[in-house]
Amino acid sequence: MTDPLSSPDLSAPLKSKAGLARLANALRYSIKGFTTAFRYEAAFRQELLLVVIALPLGLYLGENGVERALLVGSLLLVLIVELVNSAVEAIVDMASPELNDLAGRAKDMGSAAVMSSLILAGVVWVLALLG
Repeated sequence: MTDPLSSPDLSAPLKSKAGLARLANALRYSIKGFTTAFRYEAAFRQELLLVVIALPLGLYLGENGVERALLVGSLLLVLIVELVNSAVEAIVDMASPELNDLAGRAKDMGSAAVMSSLILAGVVWVLALLG
């Protein structure tokens, strides 16, 4: 019996590119993802504004490379989690346009992940600046 997951019939046609063509496509899709998030997600725009303001401040206030990495990295993590949360919300809305308990749970957990990343960033900033 063959493994159904290794069957070439199940592979996505967009995955067939290799090398530089694959990297170029990945870059194009990533830029499209950032553009889409900026256009349609108010939370992403708000968090991006926070990053634009706080990132230079983190680079300035960090006393060494580790502190700068923590200050800046915690901010970038918020954007990463927001992008994943927005993707989850979009796919849930597409799969289940009507009210559904499981869909609501998925969206609530995505929101909790974003809140957790914001709390983490706040803790990192407070501890780095007080220490």
